[in-house]
Amino acid sequence: MQITAPVFNIQGYSIHDGPGIRTTIFLKGCPLRCLWCANPESHSPLPQLMFYSGKCVGCGKCADVCPTKVITLQDNIAATNRALCISCGLCVNICPAEAREIVGKAMTVDEVMEKVLEDKLFIESSGGGITVSGGEPLMHPDFTEALLSTAKANGLHTAIESSCFASHSVIEQVFRYVDLGLLDIKHMDSAEHKRLTGVPNETILDNLRYIYHELNVPFMISLPIIPGCNDSHKNIEATAAFIANELGKDVCLRLLPYHRLGEAKNDSLGKDMNFSFSIPSAEHMQQLKNILESFGLQVQIGG
Repeated sequence: MQITAPVFNIQGYSIHDGPGIRTTIFLKGCPLRCLWCANPESHSPLPQLMFYSGKCVGCGKCADVCPTKVITLQDNIAATNRALCISCGLCVNICPAEAREIVGKAMTVDEVMEKVLEDKLFIESSGGGITVSGGEPLMHPDFTEALLSTAKANGLHTAIESSCFASHSVIEQVFRYVDLGLLDIKHMDSAEHKRLTGVPNETILDNLRYIYHELNVPFMISLPIIPGCNDSHKNIEATAAFIANELGKDVCLRLLPYHRLGEAKNDSLGKDMNFSFSIPSAEHMQQLKNILESFGLQVQIGG
């Protein structure tokens, strides 16, 4: 039996997830719970119902076919008791307005690669490749290893987007097939990191050192800028010092301004995440870039 993993999106023609034109594979499941997460549908490794209330026409067909009878019409909108929903997909198949979707499908490496290789000509001509993202790909190490090794066997450049919250053994297993890491630092203070993401940062920082000094896999650091959370000069300077002194000044840093693209997904999942953070101004982003560059680092704003 082939290894499978829950995939919630395969995005072709990506240009921000590594060099060239890429296909990015998004895997479900993540050990972190970042307050600002743009992909809340990636948290659970299980299939989930996404409901777009603005599309619902209140026909009640979904309620009629629901085997667990957890859908009821309220003010002509089909409301679902998510605690009892088994994500069977029957309501999705019958909805005439396409207001319902099951996100997350178990796929084999061969099934994913079949989709990737449809665009092989464009990928190769642009110097692109594949990027495995999430969620957290390291939650599915056997699948991610197999996918990356198969991509390399097909002559494709490989990249991974990861928080690096995993064991050394998982890091070593997966990163031997990685050409480029796109790795996160979210906060340098471990207690604050745990408040913001649900986990401390010691494992993450240790893995960054391990990948740089022991595995010698090139990577870029991504730092999401969330005003009021991690954009203080103290944290930015601590981040810069860590990269310059404990990694190397050849590590490029990407400053990613906070956005609210996860808000609609949050609503469709029935979650109550807080998207009240402010959008950082261009001037603020430039100030942070200047601080980081004063440590001799290579910095860019955006993907």
